[in-house]
Amino acid sequence: MEENLLIVEREDRLCTITLNRPERRNALSPYLLYQLSETLNQLQAEGEIRCVVLRGAGDKAFSSGYDITAIPTDVTPEVMEALRKKNPLQMGLEAIKDFPYPVIAMINGMAFGAGCELALTCDIRIAADTARLGMPPAKLGIVYMPDGIMRFVNTVGLANAKEIFFTGRYYPALRAKEMGLVHYVLPLDQIVSFTKEMGREIAENAPLSLKGMKTIFNTCFKHQKMEPEDMQKIEALVAQAFNSDDLKEGQKAFLEKRKPGFKGR
Repeated sequence: MEENLLIVEREDRLCTITLNRPERRNALSPYLLYQLSETLNQLQAEGEIRCVVLRGAGDKAFSSGYDITAIPTDVTPEVMEALRKKNPLQMGLEAIKDFPYPVIAMINGMAFGAGCELALTCDIRIAADTARLGMPPAKLGIVYMPDGIMRFVNTVGLANAKEIFFTGRYYPALRAKEMGLVHYVLPLDQIVSFTKEMGREIAENAPLSLKGMKTIFNTCFKHQKMEPEDMQKIEALVAQAFNSDDLKEGQKAFLEKRKPGFKGR
């Protein structure tokens, strides 16, 4: 099992958490996501940190996405139920969302797939001008879960969300800013100082105000729920894609760096 998957640095009431898998472009392994959840829960319990900065190790990647080798290709109804309730990615995303104070994503490189959603779950996103962002599930044969798609719809609007998911494109930072994926774009050598300055500014604000407003934002999102019968239909589509030959082909093509040959089955 890998160790030191996270680097945690504290500076007064500001904490920087670094995803530390640079050799895998900070791909999100299940254990890394569990560690991220545990770290944020610990910071919450201690009650000293008022703002968190989340970044990737090095200057190439925030996160290249969920570790492609960890995606299951044979999903039973029992596994599907477990994925719906609490998978590692969901744990990491919920820990960011439920952390009582603002979390800033410092996107210092690529942010693809689950890495892009991880950044989007943060309250504020600051990107280097060399960063690229995108959601490639359609290129892999995956049906993305509704909560993730809704998170994009709420952030960039329905029209942009459709383009992002239907094309699977990787967008340069300036285009990502135009779409609303990020708030600021800066030269790579300025992003750390700019992000920490904003983090310190936030951390100096009234904690009850920060906590109250983040709770309100989260509550607004929580009310966007689907009917049970709609969720059943969606879960059937997700399971069909997970068990498809196309997913196996998409994974193989990704690892072999070639265009996949999908058959629709």
